[in-house]
Amino acid sequence: MTNTRDRLTQNVDSSTYPEQGNICTDKQNSAIHTINIGVIGYGYWGPNLVRTFADLPGAKVVAVSDFKIERLAKVQSRYPAVKVTTDSQDLFADSNIDAIAIATPVSTHYDLALAALQAGKHVLVEKPMTVSSEQAIRLIEEAQRRNLVLMVDHTFVYTGAVRKMQELVASKAIGDVYYYDSVRVNLGLFQHDVNVIWDLAVHDLSIMDYVLQAKPTAVSATGMSHIPGEPENIAYLTLFFDNSAIAHIHVNWLAPVKVRRTLLGGSQKMICYDDLEPSEKIKVYDKGITVNGSPENVYQMLVGYRTGDMWSPKLDMTEALQTEALHFVDCIQQGKRPITDGEAGLRVVRILEAATQSIKQQGQLVELSGVEVAV
Repeated sequence: MTNTRDRLTQNVDSSTYPEQGNICTDKQNSAIHTINIGVIGYGYWGPNLVRTFADLPGAKVVAVSDFKIERLAKVQSRYPAVKVTTDSQDLFADSNIDAIAIATPVSTHYDLALAALQAGKHVLVEKPMTVSSEQAIRLIEEAQRRNLVLMVDHTFVYTGAVRKMQELVASKAIGDVYYYDSVRVNLGLFQHDVNVIWDLAVHDLSIMDYVLQAKPTAVSATGMSHIPGEPENIAYLTLFFDNSAIAHIHVNWLAPVKVRRTLLGGSQKMICYDDLEPSEKIKVYDKGITVNGSPENVYQMLVGYRTGDMWSPKLDMTEALQTEALHFVDCIQQGKRPITDGEAGLRVVRILEAATQSIKQQGQLVELSGVEVAV
């Protein structure tokens, strides 16, 4: 079977990924070689992947797999040139396919992604990456061993708003990070195979992983199910860091309103990110406190409040999925490591596992540690 690497002019020497690539926003850079894409799953997210890759310079959707005939009929109607099949093995066996995008239930991610990697295909897998950290590690090692790109579909990382937040934190524009506080609630959609943290909190965890330079060391979580026999529909996660930073995430399928808001507090400035805002999604506030006096003499310490201007930075309004798909293709062509690579997916899965364990123990603190990925 011919690997994409053999057909590209870029050669990769390392058994691991080279330097992590920046997010490519120049469409011309990804039009060097056409990457043939196969998509598994045409349910909720699959149509978006097919549409995006079909319209992307440097990529071509050649096949779609789904076990439902009526879904494949929709593919044939809109994309007559795309091959359809009910058997995903047909995509793995097709030597013309360079990369596989997986948009199926999380319980199927590991088997499909492993089969794709073993067939020599690059992989883009929907979030969360796997149902366990052991499975995530196995996929990372398989991709490294075969020198293939493994990327996780953490779509929010590729929004202009989240990239701007990361830029502000990395440049120390807000000072030292004190806290990360997010709310992601709405009425539905109830999932039957995963609880609310694996469905909604995964977004905030992937954003936090990308934006913050520090990584959490422990998590405490509480949650509750209000539908008999169904997984938790409301949960609260608190994450602790080695420094003085703290993070809190609230997710809920049973809220009367839809809220998508994140507060990021720093020693110099504070950020409010509201994903439901049509234009000014990021607002930076020159607000904070100043402490005067000696820490040794608490009675003489005075806390002052600083209130300055608020400004809303200009954001890249390119569709996040388009930016992500372009980045995936660029990483394949240039031999780069994705921003949301397998290890980013693993870090998120580890937190989800620990939070799930903490919920079962009614909020008991769970340390975040795990086996390192073998190189």
